[in-house]
Amino acid sequence: MGVPVDRMGFSSVLDLLDRFIQEQVPHMVVTADASGIVAAQKDAEFREILKRADLVTPDSEGVLWAAKRQGKPIPERVSGVDLVDHLCAMSAQKGYRVFFLGAAPGVAEMAAERMRLRHPGCHIVGTRHGYFPEDSNEIVAHEIAEAKPDILFVAMGIPRQEKFIYRTMKIIKASVAIGVGGSFDVFSGKTKRAPQVVQKMKLEWLWRLLLNPKKLAKAKALPVFVLRVIGSKR
Repeated sequence: MGVPVDRMGFSSVLDLLDRFIQEQVPHMVVTADASGIVAAQKDAEFREILKRADLVTPDSEGVLWAAKRQGKPIPERVSGVDLVDHLCAMSAQKGYRVFFLGAAPGVAEMAAERMRLRHPGCHIVGTRHGYFPEDSNEIVAHEIAEAKPDILFVAMGIPRQEKFIYRTMKIIKASVAIGVGGSFDVFSGKTKRAPQVVQKMKLEWLWRLLLNPKKLAKAKALPVFVLRVIGSKR
């Protein structure tokens, strides 16, 4: 569907992100799920951002299924919530500076506090909610730049978070900037992640929908994705 997805397992992605950080130049990472790929079909700017990203990971079972159907299987899902967890652990080990941007007021702060408890020594240098107008992007970017983060997590939903990262990369200059959707809601405790048994059954999307019916609009993209994949050339 015109969107590139890197065929890498989780450990390989972490190794690459560690290298990105050590290079000390801005890199954009996208965690792509089926709904995001569908959205990109009607949003030319978002589609171009996906093509220009330094890394695009498969963040849904739908993407894994599509890749397998194309004869180019991907080892495993690489989700935004798992990347937040592991990169914060890496921060505790290596001192990387982390910034949390997004979600409702107070959520990023709570997520950061819980992450510090989860990974003692995690170096979170700043937090900010994501409730600001797009015409304030540069103002917010300069605020974040003052904290000099190595890693920037942006949780403002697709495609707003990716567009923010792309438009402000040269201002913030984080070595790794990643759009992570609802990850702060999970780590703050506002939203419960699906139990492991549900994740293994590959039904985490259904769990999210049951907890939050507002995600129905996003779920409606799934049959569109399936039909487009089936109709595309292998």
